[in-house]
Amino acid sequence: MFAVTATSFDAENPLAGLTLGEVSEPEVPDGWALVTLRAAALNHHDIWSLKGVGLRPELLPMILGCDGAGIDADGNEVIIHAVIADPDAGDGDETLDPRRSLLSERFPGTLAERIAVPRRNLIPKPASLTFEQAACLPTSWLTAYRMLFTRAALRPGDTVLVQGAGGGVSTAAIALARAAGLRVWATSRSEEKRARATELGAHATFAPDERLPEKVDAVVETVGRATWASSVRAVRPGGVVVVSGATTGDDPSADLTQVFFLQRSVIGSTMGTRGELQR
Repeated sequence: MFAVTATSFDAENPLAGLTLGEVSEPEVPDGWALVTLRAAALNHHDIWSLKGVGLRPELLPMILGCDGAGIDADGNEVIIHAVIADPDAGDGDETLDPRRSLLSERFPGTLAERIAVPRRNLIPKPASLTFEQAACLPTSWLTAYRMLFTRAALRPGDTVLVQGAGGGVSTAAIALARAAGLRVWATSRSEEKRARATELGAHATFAPDERLPEKVDAVVETVGRATWASSVRAVRPGGVVVVSGATTGDDPSADLTQVFFLQRSVIGSTMGTRGELQR
């Protein structure tokens, strides 16, 4: 079958390790299911994999891709939950399983004609969604959902600042937050991306270091070092910064005085559970 694989790592030129071609058909262990992909989505995770982040050299070649939707062997239209983990770990939260992985890290990913996944990772595709729409949900959109509503526990009327409006998680967060009745602010260095954020539902947009009209209840932080200081200072006393990425670097100044003196919370968030995706 045809697939897109990582065959080598290159931190400076990640696409140098990208290979397109024929690979062996997937094996289907007991308790797993074979899915014929109808659509798959690209994520920045694929670039990290090609750079050698989160993927061990001895597992190469590895089929890339975390997101996908397709048809199982029984003819059911399904969405694939990308987190491979023990469903009983973490009191039922499989994202807390220390041995968890995403598709394309230990097990072949979705950028192929067919894939084998644990049967419990299949979720019925709503008839209202196309395969292309459904394939976008399991990574960026699920991550954004968990950040907003599980980890930050935001409610209608709360104000959220989304940093780096051009990213996949940020884009999803803007749309989901607006649909849920939140007041949504977004930042980007790019005027074009700020305009796009407005189209997606942001009530107001700002340059990254621009002074905000008031403090916010929560910040969706995926950028890292470049926006960290402004994220911490943007939150009201008792508010929360929810972090799911660090694209520009993971070692900013902690700014601890701003955290403890104003009782701000910093919360990590990774992917989401099967139950959250099913919602």
